[in-house]
Amino acid sequence: MVAEAKGRVENLTPNQVEKELQRPDVVLVDLREADEREQDGVIQGAVHVTRGMLEFRADPSTPYHNSALQPERRIILHCASGGRSALAAATLQEMGYTDVAHLDGGFKAWQAEGKPVKKP
Repeated sequence: MVAEAKGRVENLTPNQVEKELQRPDVVLVDLREADEREQDGVIQGAVHVTRGMLEFRADPSTPYHNSALQPERRIILHCASGGRSALAAATLQEMGYTDVAHLDGGFKAWQAEGKPVKKP
């Protein structure tokens, strides 16, 4: 399923994500659980939406909607290693989001490239 999702979504490198984060219209979504974020740190400015709540947070018709998630915005998702974020990006596309990508390799790839991490 993950391989199939990666074939349907835009896969970005850490360098590409870092460049995109300079744009004011980009929303970076961290899908990891709270304990993962506490243990490993976060990418500054990322919106926290766990993978289990993504569909609810992304749907404007639910009371759980997160206003940062809008179908017309550029959304980049990340998880720990890229599996959850690939599946989530494919799901957002199915929900009508048109400008979605994910960080291939996830937070681990971000760290391995020496990108900035905010520790708790």
